[in-house]
Amino acid sequence: MEADASHSDKKLLEKFSGCGKSIGVLTSGGDAQGMNAAVRAVVRMGIYAGSKVYFIHEGYQGMVDGGQHIIEAKWQDVSSILQVGGTVIGSARCKEFRTREGRKKAAYNLVKRGITNLCVIGGDGSLTGANLFREDWKGLLQELVNNNEIDKATAEKYNYLNVVGMVGSIDNDFCGTDMTIGTDSALHRIIEVVDAIMTTAQSHQRTFVLEVMGRHCGYLALVSALACGADWVFIPESPPGDGWEDQLCQKLSENRSQGTRVNIIIVAEGAIDRKGNPISSTIVKDNRARMKRLNIIIVSEGAIDCNNKPITSNLVKDLVVKRLGFDTRVTILGHVQRGGTPSAFDRILASRMGVEAVLALLEASVTTPACVVSLSGNQAIRVPLMECVQMTQEVQKAMDEKKFDEAVKLRGRSFENNLNIYKSLSHRKTEGELPCSNFTVAVLNVGAPAAGMNAAVRSAVRTGISEGHRMLAVTDGFDGFMKGQIKEVKWGDVGGWVGQGGSLLGTKRTLPAKNAAAIAEQIRLHNISAIMLIGGFEAYLGILELSAARTTYDDFCIPMVMVPATVSNNVPGSDFSIGADTALNAITDTCDRIKQSASGTKRRVFIIETMGGYCGYLASMSGLSAGADIAYIFEEKFDIRELQSNVEHLTGKMKTTVQRGLVLRNENCNENYTTDFIYQLYSEEGKGVFDCRKNVLGHMQQGGSPSPFDRNFGTKIAAKAMQWISKKLKETYRQGRVFANSPDSACVLGMRRRTLVYQPVAQLKKETDFQHRIPKEQWWLKLRPLMKILAKYKISYDVSDAGQIEHVPQLRNPLQDSQQSITI
Repeated sequence: MEADASHSDKKLLEKFSGCGKSIGVLTSGGDAQGMNAAVRAVVRMGIYAGSKVYFIHEGYQGMVDGGQHIIEAKWQDVSSILQVGGTVIGSARCKEFRTREGRKKAAYNLVKRGITNLCVIGGDGSLTGANLFREDWKGLLQELVNNNEIDKATAEKYNYLNVVGMVGSIDNDFCGTDMTIGTDSALHRIIEVVDAIMTTAQSHQRTFVLEVMGRHCGYLALVSALACGADWVFIPESPPGDGWEDQLCQKLSENRSQGTRVNIIIVAEGAIDRKGNPISSTIVKDNRARMKRLNIIIVSEGAIDCNNKPITSNLVKDLVVKRLGFDTRVTILGHVQRGGTPSAFDRILASRMGVEAVLALLEASVTTPACVVSLSGNQAIRVPLMECVQMTQEVQKAMDEKKFDEAVKLRGRSFENNLNIYKSLSHRKTEGELPCSNFTVAVLNVGAPAAGMNAAVRSAVRTGISEGHRMLAVTDGFDGFMKGQIKEVKWGDVGGWVGQGGSLLGTKRTLPAKNAAAIAEQIRLHNISAIMLIGGFEAYLGILELSAARTTYDDFCIPMVMVPATVSNNVPGSDFSIGADTALNAITDTCDRIKQSASGTKRRVFIIETMGGYCGYLASMSGLSAGADIAYIFEEKFDIRELQSNVEHLTGKMKTTVQRGLVLRNENCNENYTTDFIYQLYSEEGKGVFDCRKNVLGHMQQGGSPSPFDRNFGTKIAAKAMQWISKKLKETYRQGRVFANSPDSACVLGMRRRTLVYQPVAQLKKETDFQHRIPKEQWWLKLRPLMKILAKYKISYDVSDAGQIEHVPQLRNPLQDSQQSITI
């Protein structure tokens, strides 16, 4: 791998060789988990491409002060920082930089070092400041020339400044990107607290009011409410209307009367009602006699009512106490949301953005506008910085003018989708509100259990009931289907399911073909009009077999949809599967602990085996998030010569400054080069330099509480699948029965690049490697070079399809509901 660069790599080196660009990287404003991963990626990708990279310590303050605040970064300077929260180069707010004199000092300090490319990691204020600095640049240099601080030749040599931003903010309040660095980690902190509260609340039958951060954005509150099934959420973008106090108390009372032991209310910090009254954490606590169960209410920082008055967590607590007498507690999470280890999602997101930011800087010219590296679906894109800032300001303007519906739309399709789904799943319609429907829909889990399955089942059941359907739950997959293990499930039956790991319905790998007759009989017996399957490759095979059996059994001529759920992430037709993110976090956390175990000891290399069957997704992506040196997978063939080269590469690093090495191996990557073989090879060849340890992670990757991503992805994709079923049932209902046998009536609902798409399983067959149970093409393979580059391998990296600057999309066209981006 350290041999000659490939043709693609030469394209990269030829494109940027001799460009002489120096890059400065800084973190500004508030800190966010994952910033260090972004800094690491910028430094290493910059060095890889032949540039000098400089740390600018303490943000813009360090740029103004100069001196030792601006130092050249070396490769080893960013070792062992992936798992560290906050920012190792420091962050500060700088009043002086807001003045022209301060910016002139900053320009002088950069020009002295030849830095004319800035990578700024921060929020909208930091990025706006960077753009102003860029616009002032020529004028600032001219002033420096006039003051004899630099000569005219220097000013001409460094006559323009390029700026590329990455948004580091837990609030996810920046328009133009689906996710900002740190948001997913903040959600992890919130959900960890909620899960802990749920256990103690169950014991004491209490109501909990949680106040979460987010300034004027309710994203954290809204998504955490989805992820924990909160009873009520207050967010700035959608304040409650008049009489919300009565509605809240009525809902809490109804939930208690139906046996719910826990109620959760989430309040965004700064929430107000539509009259501008604060909704604080003191509105909820009087008639104890009526308090029999537990509620949790989440209040977003910045939440308001319909009159723009703030809604705080104390306000909500006082209301519940006074009206209901419920034993109520307030928890204000505060800066714990900003702390801790970054999640796997944030590490990967920041690494991808960091690499893309360097490429954007290297490609930039004097006419290139300042841009932001953003996430759209699973794609890293570049968007004009000021378009994003202007759109972000438009959101606040709409809220100030009480145009709350417009504010929700301006937040983007994902935010609007989250809000609509939360409303549909938290509000149980009365009999009079339910649409008239004679359809019965069955839901079952198929294959191995995956974290997030239960969230998907809950969402499917409640969405189905809201659509007017009779919902049936099938236990133990197709095995239970054949045996008639089918029962009706009501709204309250799936309460509390969203945070549960595994499969509460039970799941087996049995396929339906051999038992088609028995399953068809059960469909007739229970008058089933549609089927939703939630599972992995077995579910995919199952829906293929059911659709093939339509020629023999008319009973299978009904709408069928599959929702991908497997830790292996190997389902054709979807870039992501429910459960894969939880497994990825489990692997990443374990790798962090394993590497830490070698801290202070002699040099050591860890060989770790991951799950995934023949799919290398877990090994590759956990390698990127944990900072692995190499990850062996089935999709990328390797031989003994490459193994030897990898050992030599690692040995060379170990002889210098590296103390720990990490080698990942997908369980089925090669039948001969087993985990034991690789362990023995590294042990033998590394003698005298490092020793080895091996770990087989096993089924711990399938267990545990689902991550926020899996809870929300499962919730939203299952809701969309049920809406598709409702649509198909109406389309195929003729002469008193449902009859659907067209290819598009048996689909996989998956995320492809930036959208959710319904794909007929018949069409997906040609995209499937059935022998190895993987898709023939997998998007994440394009990220493999990033892991190797960041591990100091000299390998190919093709920039022929380097991103162009895209414009910020305008408001969603309501006719495009069938294709919506899904992010957490």
